[in-house]
Amino acid sequence: MPTSARVALLVLWISFPCNGAAILSAGKPARLDVRAGGDHSVRVTLGPVDAADGLPYTPALVERAWPAPALSLRSIDGTVERQVGGMRVTVRPEPLSVRIDRPDGGTILDLVLDAPSGEVSFDLDSRPILGMGEGGPRMGREWRSEALEFDRRGRRHEMAPRWQAQAYGSRNPVALLVGTGGWALWVAAPWVHVDLENERRGVLIPWKPPAPPESPDRRSRDAYTAALQGRPPPARVVPGVIDLFVFDAREPAVLMKEVATLTGFPVMPPRWSLGYMQSHRTLEDDAQMVEIVATFRRKRIPLDAVIYLGTGFCPRGWNERQPSFSFNPDVFRRAPKDVIADLHGRGVKIVLHMVPWQRDRLPSLTGTIPPAEGEDATVPSHILAYWKQHIGLFEAGVDAFWPDEGDWFDLFERMKRHQLYYQGPLSTRPNVRPWSLHRNGHLGIARWGGWVWSGDTDSSWRTLEAQVMVGINHSLSVSSYWGSDTGGFYPNEELTGELYARWFQFSAFCPSFRSHGRTWWTRLPWGWGLSEMGPGENRTNPRESELGNPAIEPICRRYAELRYRLMPYTYTLAREAHDTGMPLMRAMWLHYPKDERAARDGSQYLWGRDLLIAPVVTKGAASRNVYLPGGEWYDWWTGEKLSGGRSVTRDVDLATLPIYARAGAIIPFDPVRQHTGEVVEDPTTLRVFSGADGEFTLYEDDGVSLDYLEKKATWTSFSWDDGAKRLAIEPAPPPGARSPEPAPRNYVIELLPGDARKAVQYSGRRIEVTF
Repeated sequence: MPTSARVALLVLWISFPCNGAAILSAGKPARLDVRAGGDHSVRVTLGPVDAADGLPYTPALVERAWPAPALSLRSIDGTVERQVGGMRVTVRPEPLSVRIDRPDGGTILDLVLDAPSGEVSFDLDSRPILGMGEGGPRMGREWRSEALEFDRRGRRHEMAPRWQAQAYGSRNPVALLVGTGGWALWVAAPWVHVDLENERRGVLIPWKPPAPPESPDRRSRDAYTAALQGRPPPARVVPGVIDLFVFDAREPAVLMKEVATLTGFPVMPPRWSLGYMQSHRTLEDDAQMVEIVATFRRKRIPLDAVIYLGTGFCPRGWNERQPSFSFNPDVFRRAPKDVIADLHGRGVKIVLHMVPWQRDRLPSLTGTIPPAEGEDATVPSHILAYWKQHIGLFEAGVDAFWPDEGDWFDLFERMKRHQLYYQGPLSTRPNVRPWSLHRNGHLGIARWGGWVWSGDTDSSWRTLEAQVMVGINHSLSVSSYWGSDTGGFYPNEELTGELYARWFQFSAFCPSFRSHGRTWWTRLPWGWGLSEMGPGENRTNPRESELGNPAIEPICRRYAELRYRLMPYTYTLAREAHDTGMPLMRAMWLHYPKDERAARDGSQYLWGRDLLIAPVVTKGAASRNVYLPGGEWYDWWTGEKLSGGRSVTRDVDLATLPIYARAGAIIPFDPVRQHTGEVVEDPTTLRVFSGADGEFTLYEDDGVSLDYLEKKATWTSFSWDDGAKRLAIEPAPPPGARSPEPAPRNYVIELLPGDARKAVQYSGRRIEVTF
């Protein structure tokens, strides 16, 4: 489709009469519909009367049959009230407004739809607004000294997806505003700017396409292309439509499940993807590839996957110059299939960097796998046709892909690309969970895997600080699976062993645990102990004087081991995400919604319900101020018990990341493994943090197949009665579960504080252990 035609379809403009009773949209008679979105949300839709079904299409929503509107208006002369699901909705004319109230009478939001501008505005409370996708504003020349953004209030958000470096990385905006005062708002259509500059009022401004450039020069074309980024998709767009979801967010867990119900629950990842991944850039040959894995094994640093960059993004990558599906003969001296089998034999998976064909060769992404009835799956743009080019790599043994770039893709195409790398692998390897890591995404990608990394960031302390905030907001509004390039992508003199160690500690508590960046030897856990940096690709590299530092490798080993020892806990969080929509990396607001201080703090977060993580993001830090929400907390390293509802100062050395466990937490803690598939004989330890009643349900499955969708898995409940000092262990399968007959299993129960330990055998029947 010509650009001019695409742009014409994208004009979304809404108007409302100031005096008449008729409701208009885009200058045409319109209908205002309000229907239940879910149990705790309403969907407000305005569009032309002649629209096919009154509901716009967006790939962010799971396709379903929607209920009929509880309220449908073509004209309005006075106030109209209606019960919509569990909400009370009031519509008023002049100006047209829609107020959504809770059953108890408290207002969630009062939306005002402005006639001349087509804008939607609403009052703001004083609490932080979180979410809104991944990334932040483009920072100025002195970005290292600029204030970082966690709370989204205080500026106008242009909501333009784009590649970006500096502190925030790439931008993947989503118009899902999470009001920590107990409301949330998601704009499903149109694409909007979000103006939160006024502390008392928010405004949604419909995006309008810029005029095509008059000048044919490249700079004008590039500026026009950049302005079009974030445009609404070209297909199935109804001009004049606005489509909003308003949520009651007083209970954050209810909000997260409601959003997941609408946009898709996260699929379970393969267990290996939660392990450590080592990225490579310029390669020497296949012997080097094998030797690096062998070095991990000799040094006893856990590793689950190796990732190889493509040629052109570095001088010598895994393939011929990108985009290419052919192995690089200058690197692979042996048959690629034999090299991959060798690496598999050492317990690692193989992930390959991929980039899409340029837009002129692959103009869009369409279709589904398998193709729907009537689809032409032979056209190059169909995702099945594109996937078939990957099959030779799968046949050689490749396990997963790292789809890079795609910044020019519109919303529909971004979603399709995630779908491609989920459905495609399943069509080739049925019943094996796919995995892929992307730079682009949007709300709704979770049902296709939904792993995103923050792109090409600078190596700096400021970047590390910002990435904590980026990860929290991404987890609230895009998907449960996020990570960053450990150490930052662009090296400079600020990149040191100290910065890498601190970033490695943070990454150990991100869903994606991966080291990557230019001057890539310095992203090896032992790289700072070497005498040379290896291939350099940047104008500014780290100082040579920073090499030869023996302190970094043992710190990296310590946190890699901690990641693997906590795998039973982390893998259970992945199942929680699948069942409830709750992310692994959690804003403190999710569990402490009434604590405004917790809601405002973007420097720390919860890893699941029970662990509080406070990354150290300051050079030369000797201490870290940590806010502990209400309740009792334990220092993970010392066992010291502390009262919450206050800030504490934790002394730190370079080897210490402050971690706190909540009183009542039961944390399963495994022996060290060198990869997630390694079989070990020592038992799992259950760390019980006394001081409050608590419970934890351990989830286990094969880590590979789709059997989890049929609930073929094991759930084991651990319940702690603090008054009786008693731990109960029993099976806890959900309704419909198809749990296998459990084999006898040994646990060691460790009660904190103190050093009381008991060994027990559990055979699938309830047992109680008293201290």
